[in-house]
Amino acid sequence: MTLLAEIVAQASAQSLPEIIAVLSAIAYLVLAIRQRILCWFFAVLSSAIYVWLLIEAKLYMESALYVFYVVMAAYGWFVWKSGRHDGDVRPVVVWPLKVHLLAVVSIAALSGFSGYLLKTHSDAAFPYIDSLTSWFAIWATFLVARKVLENWWYWLVIDIASVFIYWSRDLQLTSMLFVVYIVMIPFGLISWTRSMREQGI
Repeated sequence: MTLLAEIVAQASAQSLPEIIAVLSAIAYLVLAIRQRILCWFFAVLSSAIYVWLLIEAKLYMESALYVFYVVMAAYGWFVWKSGRHDGDVRPVVVWPLKVHLLAVVSIAALSGFSGYLLKTHSDAAFPYIDSLTSWFAIWATFLVARKVLENWWYWLVIDIASVFIYWSRDLQLTSMLFVVYIVMIPFGLISWTRSMREQGI
């Protein structure tokens, strides 16, 4: 069976909730790249469905992460709505390297702690990797809401790891979603960089 045929077969076997979640997630990313505030609506829809799907897959940190996504979608909508600049969209910004270094060190520590708790007190799959990608995704989502350019680099690493995590937990369609994300990330980076330059920041 060819790779394309396998992907089609896997997609046809997926549940309707996962299909809706995946399509909503793609809509979110496309609209986020274009800096359209409607992206946050699709973020809520996709995230709410994934809370349940990930509990079923025993990816508890990922499930908790999607609860956070629902909250952050409301926050992102508020920030983008209230933070408009001269009648235009909220400007894209760059944060200092020391902020990101502090974030990476803090996230590594949090991931080690939560990974240990999951490993010793639950039946979680991939407790440490699940924790690491979840904590980094929380930080990256906050950066998207604040329209910080560097969010795209975090998502690149997170999405590469997520492809393997979801595939191994029989969420193949979701795994393919993250492949699509990886392909789309350069477009987001280019679009937001261009926007920042046009704003003279």
